[in-house]
Amino acid sequence: MGFFSSIFGLFGFGVGISVGLVVGYFFFIYFQPTDVQDPDIRPLTEQDSESLQRLLSELPLWVKHPDFDRVDWLNKFIECMWPYLDKAICKTVKEATAPMIAEQIPQYKIDAVEFETLTLGSLPPTFQGIKVYTTEEKELIMEPALKWAANPNVTVAVKVFGLKATAQVVDLQVFVLPRVTMKPLVPSFPCFANIYVSLMEKPHVDFGLKLVGADLMSIPGLYRFVLEIIKDQVANMYLWPRTLDIQVLDVAKAMRRPVGILTVKVLRATKLKKKDLLGASDPYVKLRVSEDKLPSKKTTVKHKNLNPEWNEEFHLVVKDPQAQALELHVYDWEQVGKHDKMGMNVVPLKELPPDEVKTMNLNLVKSLDAIDSQNDKGGRGQLEVELTYKPFKEEYMPTESNDFGTLMEKAPEGTPAGGGLLVIVVHEAQDLEGKNHNNPFVRILFKGEERKTKQIKKSREPRWQEEFQFTLPEPPTNDKLHVEVISSSKRIGLLHPKESLGYVIINLADVVTNKRINEKYHLIDSKNGQIQIELQWRTSS
Repeated sequence: MGFFSSIFGLFGFGVGISVGLVVGYFFFIYFQPTDVQDPDIRPLTEQDSESLQRLLSELPLWVKHPDFDRVDWLNKFIECMWPYLDKAICKTVKEATAPMIAEQIPQYKIDAVEFETLTLGSLPPTFQGIKVYTTEEKELIMEPALKWAANPNVTVAVKVFGLKATAQVVDLQVFVLPRVTMKPLVPSFPCFANIYVSLMEKPHVDFGLKLVGADLMSIPGLYRFVLEIIKDQVANMYLWPRTLDIQVLDVAKAMRRPVGILTVKVLRATKLKKKDLLGASDPYVKLRVSEDKLPSKKTTVKHKNLNPEWNEEFHLVVKDPQAQALELHVYDWEQVGKHDKMGMNVVPLKELPPDEVKTMNLNLVKSLDAIDSQNDKGGRGQLEVELTYKPFKEEYMPTESNDFGTLMEKAPEGTPAGGGLLVIVVHEAQDLEGKNHNNPFVRILFKGEERKTKQIKKSREPRWQEEFQFTLPEPPTNDKLHVEVISSSKRIGLLHPKESLGYVIINLADVVTNKRINEKYHLIDSKNGQIQIELQWRTSS
């Protein structure tokens, strides 16, 4: 009886399944549900607020936020370059991680860790928009919104005690909003010294992880646990205001900041050539450091003397002792007309031992061109100088940056104990309006001294980027700085060859208190003119 019951049970199960599949297929093909409606397609302007809220998460940032710019051109560029970028990035990753892995694996008794496959896939990252900030400082700040739904194939093999295990990362998704700050901006390629990267919000990370062929992320509870740990760790390291600092250039070299002082004592000259009709000369010496825009230093003129003695001392700023040289030119002074060149010579600074006095007797030549036959004949005389190169000590070198991203330096050695160094940097001006011409330069008046920038012709928005320094015996707490923008023209027939484009008077008490300010000032007697000036007060303490 039990045998027949089993037979009939199996038969009924088989028939029931067959009949059910046939009936279900018949109903699926020939009967349409009555409660299914066609989707309602309406323009975006006719959507209700609830529907718009659901759509907002899918819209790019340049649609939701007007301060984000579209960068379709950048996405197109990355798409075209991605096959080559993929190979280059993977090669760089392998080369960078190889020494680190080799250093770490002995601690864990691991035989080897290597990439079996490493490719970022065929889908490049896309930028949903980018926001760029403008500041008064020497920096560039931008926030690119990056989304990357990738299909990478990263397989890492680990060998331990002769056994081999593989881990594979697949189906990667990364959504991040970083802030990238490049500062300070410098006049050397790539034009910024450091990169600072921080995240403005927690990143979205999703990926699949296979170990020995099994998907570990499918284990209940493990998926969310791993992703939350990754998000928290990344946020703890790089969520704003924390940053990832990447040095690109040495700031002191890139900005060509002073690294030492060259003291030049011009002693005497002997056997100079006669230049005047009466059989004598009126010599003086001009000296400067090469690759420096500062004006040359000059000795006094020794009238009617072919063997003059000066014993005059000068101090020159050195920015790169390995590349710069001291240039010495001897001239014959003329009351009318151009001064005649009597001879010159050059001393490379790398030949000077630091902190040692070196006396040199230099043969004067016509020029440094070895082809010039006059150089071989000699007879131009000799110039005797005493040179001392003093590099700044470490405590006087720029080593740290302030909150504004500009290196703050101490005053150089020799600054008065109770005083300091006032540094004035004239950056740029905007919206200058001259009645007759726009050839602006800046005149600075401070404590009876006058300094001028170079003149920029035919510009309403000139950029100077020139620095001036004043050594003061005491802080300028009660002093004021007069800055005036002037336009001048040499055209003949103008009734007003020189005119003021505006001025500003700056109280220096704030500079002493804050050590540094960098602001734009509205020019007095100008409709819309502005000038950007940076002020620093450096002390030796």
